[in-house]
Amino acid sequence: MTVPTKRAAILFSFSAPLALLIVSLWRDLWYVSLCYPSALLALMAADVVSALPLRAVSVVLHAPALLCVGRPDEARLELRASGFGRPAEVGCLLEQTGCANRPTLVTGTVHRAGTVLSLPIVPLRRGKIAIDAVWLRWRGPLGLVETRVRQPVGQVIDVLPDMKRIHDEVIQFFSRDAEYGVKSQAMRGEGTEFEDLCEYDPGMDHRRIDWKRSARHRKILCKNFRQERNHHIVIGFDTGRLMTEPLGGVTKLDRAIRAGLVLGWVALRNGDFLGGCGFDVRFRSFIKPVRGVHQFARFQGFAADLDYRTEETNFTLGLAELNSRLAHRALVVLFTEFADMIQAELLVESLGWMTRRHAVIFVTMRDPFLEGLRDGKPGSFLRAAKAVLADDFLNERSVVLERVARLGVHCLDVPAEGMSAALLNRYLMIKARGLL
Repeated sequence: MTVPTKRAAILFSFSAPLALLIVSLWRDLWYVSLCYPSALLALMAADVVSALPLRAVSVVLHAPALLCVGRPDEARLELRASGFGRPAEVGCLLEQTGCANRPTLVTGTVHRAGTVLSLPIVPLRRGKIAIDAVWLRWRGPLGLVETRVRQPVGQVIDVLPDMKRIHDEVIQFFSRDAEYGVKSQAMRGEGTEFEDLCEYDPGMDHRRIDWKRSARHRKILCKNFRQERNHHIVIGFDTGRLMTEPLGGVTKLDRAIRAGLVLGWVALRNGDFLGGCGFDVRFRSFIKPVRGVHQFARFQGFAADLDYRTEETNFTLGLAELNSRLAHRALVVLFTEFADMIQAELLVESLGWMTRRHAVIFVTMRDPFLEGLRDGKPGSFLRAAKAVLADDFLNERSVVLERVARLGVHCLDVPAEGMSAALLNRYLMIKARGLL
């Protein structure tokens, strides 16, 4: 499609007052007023002829197969002007659908040898981004006409959680010299599964002394233990309305999935079985606990398919269905959120039934907005009222968490940035104490 540019429209706007001036002064020479628009139309026609022809443009788009939430990426667009000697300035724009940033117009010079343009894509949520087409536009040498072309693409890109940051955290965890907070990682000496014997040193726990082998070897020997394996770890995600609330620009559900992927990778590397489920108003999905590091891709695909829902979460139905599907005692990690005491009543009751068979970690995220309202200086009556309401909400939240903790549930109410480290530390503590 070829259309006039803004420059051509401005030049044409002068033709009307010019024609009125000529007709008012020289009425017999009215036909002279037609020379200006005729000449302008001739220049536009010449601009169309000398511009880059549509048939000479070849377009090839190379889009990434996967994208990560919040990580900028780019699609590479190869442009080539075959059979056209003069370079041309071409603007490119993606036509995309999905939760991503607004497409940015990118310009570049196209010539016979070809050029490559980078079109930025920043996904904002998990799901899929469809690139339907690429729009191209270029002008003639005089800048009077502009050619616009829509090149269909029809490519769909999967959007997953940020795996690079997850990989960096896992690499740090499995490094022997790495530290988690103030506690260095030590696989030996924790748990109840026998590892080997070592000679006694002053300061060791006397309960670890093996008296029979010490008498046989005529020196004091102690037992070393390691963490048990083959435990069932099930990570449950609440996909209801409250989990779609943004926290620092990222939804709570995406932050929970990121922490769940970190825990899942560590659990698989430690030899445990890993499974997962998702529920809101009804039970949405479930994968049975399986073993092996190669199963992480399966769990990653399950997490990527968790959709954002606007319904309220039915904790009774979701946790009852999960409890019925677990054949063995497991560590159930539940990422969820609640708004008030009424909604929490059903949650507490369902967790009470769950703790009779399984060990449960209850994970919620602190909202810095409420804490800021409560701790801020009340400069006006409105701010003082907001501080009181925020304090009431936080007090109700602490009461619910205390009731859940009394049931034997391990509660984690932590900031979103430190959720992965806190969850891994609690997972290791549960295994070290033999609670599974």
